[in-house]
Amino acid sequence: MIPVILCGGSGSRLWPLSREAYPKQFLSLAGSDTMLQATARRLDGLDGVQAPILVCNENHRFAAAEQLLEIDRAAQSILLEPCARNTAPAIALAALAATESGEDPLLLVLPADHVVADAAAFRQSVQAARALAEDGHLVTFGIVPTSAETGYGYIRSGEPVAGGWQVAEFVEKPDLATAEGYLASGEYNWNSGMFLFRATRYLEELGQQRPEILEACRAAMAGAARDLDFTRIDAAAFANCPSDSVDYAVMERTESAAVVPMQAGWSDVGSWSALWELAERDGNDNLLRGDVLAEDASGCLVHGSDRLVGILGVQDLVVVDTDDALMVAHKNRVQEVKTLVQRLKQDRRSEAENHRKVFRPWGYYDSIDGGPRFQVKRIVVKPGCQLSLQMHHHRAEHWIVVRGTAMVTRGDDKLLLTENESTYIPLGVVHRLENPGTIPLELIEVQSGSYLGEDDIVRFEDQYGRE
Repeated sequence: MIPVILCGGSGSRLWPLSREAYPKQFLSLAGSDTMLQATARRLDGLDGVQAPILVCNENHRFAAAEQLLEIDRAAQSILLEPCARNTAPAIALAALAATESGEDPLLLVLPADHVVADAAAFRQSVQAARALAEDGHLVTFGIVPTSAETGYGYIRSGEPVAGGWQVAEFVEKPDLATAEGYLASGEYNWNSGMFLFRATRYLEELGQQRPEILEACRAAMAGAARDLDFTRIDAAAFANCPSDSVDYAVMERTESAAVVPMQAGWSDVGSWSALWELAERDGNDNLLRGDVLAEDASGCLVHGSDRLVGILGVQDLVVVDTDDALMVAHKNRVQEVKTLVQRLKQDRRSEAENHRKVFRPWGYYDSIDGGPRFQVKRIVVKPGCQLSLQMHHHRAEHWIVVRGTAMVTRGDDKLLLTENESTYIPLGVVHRLENPGTIPLELIEVQSGSYLGEDDIVRFEDQYGRE
């Protein structure tokens, strides 16, 4: 069995904590692990499980790989989608990769951004589904509903089969009255978006139902190239692939769909209210994280960052404070947070995509301050890592080392700088920053110039394969 962990998605309904460049699957929302790490850990104890295949956006590749390494896990393959084409093509890429060697494993398809409170019950349902998948069924996991939820799609069970039921139908998100009827009937489960099937069975069904998707994915894999630990999917071929979900493309069309129930404390954490419902709350029904002072407040979710947040005399509010954005919403309206993100994108504001702290394969930078013609960043470089050999057309840079040791390439010169030492990189000069030491290198960078955007970088060499 090979887990296929789908790491796409932007998590826009959890803005401002989740952003396009660093979405919710890479955040710690329901424990100390990130959601991706928790997904990988809950596979422990499954019989015959191999290292996972990850499918992720090219921009998230280093975050995905590093987060697995942090918990001593490694993917057997990380497939990089050059553009988003939904889940049916993403799973097809993984199935094609899994069968390249001539093997035909079971694929356990898991979104990276779900919460499963009871990992043992999760594994029990997977084991129960195994025989069905080995027998040629395309198995989906139906979450036994605990309420009349209008935010999920539903699956109606048909005739019983070993370990589960045939799928009678998939239904879209219902209104409240319909959802209450589903709950009362006992015939419906929530659609989890998790699946188990043989790789070749999925490809066979996809070829029958949506041959144009399979053809495009085969072409994209044929033109794929290895890059470090990643597989870069051919961009031109994949761009021609239709976008469709696995539900619409395959599961709702096939006659071989089966559903296995799961009771494992599941949530897709699709909104801030879902996180509030999921987590343990205080005596006033508040979920408070960070440095938060609550007085005469109830039913609130407050997520603080590095500064004090105070709430007084309010009920049912969601307050999320980050370094560069504050979001306040009524708890009943948080499904609409994505409209704020759409507004930010329309206004071309960076807060839709990036946090103030931006992670890179070599470490991270934090934009401390900025204004017309200047920007100040705190840069942290991991031991043994280096930035690309690069130059800028529109800005000069001053570097001041505050911790560690820096090896600086500046034109034809090489400089070794230690704490409280500095250097100046004139506009147009080729340069590189390296950390030759054993502790993190921390420095302050002051940029000045007519344009300070991150796209003003010309790279000449880069150990991470960036253009």
